[in-house]
Amino acid sequence: MATVNSMLRDGALEGQVIVITGGGTGLGRSMAEAFLRLGARVCITSRKLEVLQATAAELEKATGGTVLPVACDVREWRDVDRMLEQVLAKFGRADALVNDAAGNFISPTERLSSKAFETIIGIVLMGTVNCTLAFGKHWIAKGEKEKKVLNITTTYAWTGSGYVVPSACAKAGVLALTRSLAVEWAKYGIRTNAIAPGPFPTKGAWQRLLPGELVEKFDMAKRVPLGRVGEHRELTDLASYLVSPFSSYINGEVVTIDGGEWLKGAGQFNMLEAVEPAMWDAIVHMVRGTKGS
Repeated sequence: MATVNSMLRDGALEGQVIVITGGGTGLGRSMAEAFLRLGARVCITSRKLEVLQATAAELEKATGGTVLPVACDVREWRDVDRMLEQVLAKFGRADALVNDAAGNFISPTERLSSKAFETIIGIVLMGTVNCTLAFGKHWIAKGEKEKKVLNITTTYAWTGSGYVVPSACAKAGVLALTRSLAVEWAKYGIRTNAIAPGPFPTKGAWQRLLPGELVEKFDMAKRVPLGRVGEHRELTDLASYLVSPFSSYINGEVVTIDGGEWLKGAGQFNMLEAVEPAMWDAIVHMVRGTKGS
């Protein structure tokens, strides 16, 4: 797919302050850059300050925008409270929270310890809860309206998935949190939505999920009806829209962006895609020769 400009007009996020957890690398970094190019000021957080500082410098140079790097372990609510304080001290406000911080790895579940579950659920679910509560309570106490929470979940939050069970459990919780707060906090002027991405390659995450030769053996593009993986710009356009004023009537929605991968896996007979064209004549002949009951 050819690179294109953002679907939103220049300045669409002018004046907005957006906080992105997991914003130093991967999709979080890509979203930060997209928001900056649309006029937002951005805070990026993760546990590694040196990574954040390097990313902030690169993004400011590339976009001319303002980036605040803040080290924060989202599993620790005190860290989250301090992060919010730094955002308010720097910018005086926060308009949107993007919960992108995540952790995942592949493993047969019987090989996992309780600590493995605790780690992933701590980052993905409790990290999202901690940040959402901190920002939500602040907005509610101050009576601030038109605020947004955007969560990054996954398509297997609905169905579950073998070999990534801690992540599936955590992401299902994020899905429930998104829809629950969309109803409960709408009266405070807070919209809560989520994105469920399919395969969007990022260096760190994909090295953990498909290490070594697995990335060649299990070509994710082959699972997608469109025959390719996603480009970061496609996801960042969607994220930009969902934190913008243009989506002000969208609340409690979880938008799947996966080229049809999830639907392909859900269809009971989708495996028939593997049937060669020449075989279909023989199949039709066999079916017509079958007597009805």
